[in-house]
Amino acid sequence: MSLNPNQDEAMRYIDGPLLVLAGAGSGKTRVITRKIAHLIQNCGIAPHQVTAVTFTNKAAREMKQRVGELLEGKESRGLRVSTFHTLGLNIIRNELKTLGYKEGFSIFDASDSASLIRELLRREGANDDLTQEMQSRISSWKNRSISPEQAAHDEQVPAAPHIAALYATYNRHLKAYNAVDFDDLLRLPLELFESNPEILDKWQNRIRYLLVDEYQDTNTTQYRLVKLLVGVRGALTVVGDDDQSIYAWRGAEPENLALLKDDFPTLRVIKLEQNYRSMGRILNAANRLIANNSHVFEKRLWSDKGYGEPIKVVTAADEDDEAAKVVSRLIGHRFQSKCDYSDYAILYRGNYQSRPLEKALREYHVPYHLSGGTSFFAYTEVKDIMAYMRLISNPDDDTAFLRVVNTPRREIGATSLEKLGNYAGERGITLFRACTELGLKEVINSRAYARLNHFCDWVGELGERIKLENPVQVVRDMVKEIDYLNWLNDTTPTPKGAERKMENVLELIAWLQRMTDEIEDKEREEIHLGDLVARLSLFDILDRQNSGESGDTVRLMTLHTSKGLEFPHLFLVGMEEELLPHRTSIEEENIEEERRLAYVGITRAQETLTITRAARRRRGGELVRCQPSRFLEELPQEDLHYVGQKDSRSREEKQEHGKAQLANLRAILADKDS
Repeated sequence: MSLNPNQDEAMRYIDGPLLVLAGAGSGKTRVITRKIAHLIQNCGIAPHQVTAVTFTNKAAREMKQRVGELLEGKESRGLRVSTFHTLGLNIIRNELKTLGYKEGFSIFDASDSASLIRELLRREGANDDLTQEMQSRISSWKNRSISPEQAAHDEQVPAAPHIAALYATYNRHLKAYNAVDFDDLLRLPLELFESNPEILDKWQNRIRYLLVDEYQDTNTTQYRLVKLLVGVRGALTVVGDDDQSIYAWRGAEPENLALLKDDFPTLRVIKLEQNYRSMGRILNAANRLIANNSHVFEKRLWSDKGYGEPIKVVTAADEDDEAAKVVSRLIGHRFQSKCDYSDYAILYRGNYQSRPLEKALREYHVPYHLSGGTSFFAYTEVKDIMAYMRLISNPDDDTAFLRVVNTPRREIGATSLEKLGNYAGERGITLFRACTELGLKEVINSRAYARLNHFCDWVGELGERIKLENPVQVVRDMVKEIDYLNWLNDTTPTPKGAERKMENVLELIAWLQRMTDEIEDKEREEIHLGDLVARLSLFDILDRQNSGESGDTVRLMTLHTSKGLEFPHLFLVGMEEELLPHRTSIEEENIEEERRLAYVGITRAQETLTITRAARRRRGGELVRCQPSRFLEELPQEDLHYVGQKDSRSREEKQEHGKAQLANLRAILADKDS
């Protein structure tokens, strides 16, 4: 598809910093990928000097694939397209010595960080129920580039000096474990660049042109990192939409779009307002809604697809009635229009809203896919083998040590481990190193000491082997040596369950092999197990939600999860005060982000949109009356068709729906007979 005039202008402009203000469905990915190809093919910039960053692995993969297709097989080795955190990981890997880390450092995920904070709170005699609150506060400070010293004077945080002290202790323990947490993947490169001009200069020369997608989702640390990498050269293109900034709860600051005008006085702004996704009526509703927010940059989406059907607003008695009405209308519409189930999506504000919807879908035998399922890396068996790999590549990783020292069982009791932990704490060393000290013999019995020593010797031998052998083969051998299959058979209720778990282990090893092959093919560098583990750990953190193919199923997901997706026929449920907008946002007077969330939901719809609300909804075990969302009043009333609690469908619609229900009933009976 050719570019429209504004898209073409955005692709060709390289004379200074550029903001592409890209509305929903306006083809921003097409512009970014074409611009990368243009820089390489027509502007004399080598592929390895171009870096593009975005926020998800999926988006990065799609972007890189599209650029590869545009270059038509021409040399593109060295082109960097990744998430912000992957870029940060690569910087850390290249600057380990300066940062004071060793090869094979670990990346702590949220549960690892929580475990460490919980342990630190216990040592101080504090209530470990505060773990989540402390973790959130520390993460917020890191995302805003606030050091422990600065945090101690944060007047907006009660007990800031105490929490800042915990923050400093937490950082020291991470460093002792030769580990970083997810937020450190950006914080450490920023601190490195700000304190080492020579290293910053080196990276500025490596990255001759920087492109940033979803710029409205950047936090303070990411924004400062971008400014440093670009420097005075200003070779920068950012693509964003302040109307789609819906992640303030995880640190995103849409104000960063406005800051660009101050930090880059020669900034050029190009607006992409033509929408290629939705019918005109849907866009008119979205424009009217979001116009109630304040804007630094004004824009208005338009489409040449035609105006489309009225937007239906359905009122239900309660959440069960709401679910029944949604599923009933979905079945009827599908039967009439001959659509696939995958053409439909149901969006909601909170995960708990899916329960009555799932029940109704099951009752009508409608296949569905619930986004946000269990991550592959969340399975116990996968976490076990990952912990072994972390410990082999980084013996200072106490979290990994504690997970595997008795998996499978090595008859090392909890009392012995507690004494080991106390000894290590007093000596200021890690658990692994404590196991090798003769002084440990004085605090635990000789049998436990021998078993711990044997375990550490074995881990050390594996660590030596991976320096000489293929790391994937070492992992395969390790799984056999610990007799993990028998362990699964002993601890899993059924043989079938143990078999499924072992298949996950084998899939993890196969993944390692594929990653190794890719590194050998593309990067031509020496492969370390620690590097493979770091890449897998980052992939795990960035892709928690199940992103597998869902087949021909109705999609159920939260409004936050839906960003970046589109569906021909959309149901937006729960349009009520204290739900959308959410009660917390009302209390905090943060209605604008909730309005942006509703805007994102509406602009996912391509052809038809149905909005529902319940007159009453269960809260805290009782049925309470609900008020319609203020956002309904902000929509263009001439484009809405209100449907009350009584069925307002025509006779023909009811007949078609009856036929659809009969067809579904036959499917259910056929399924039971088979």
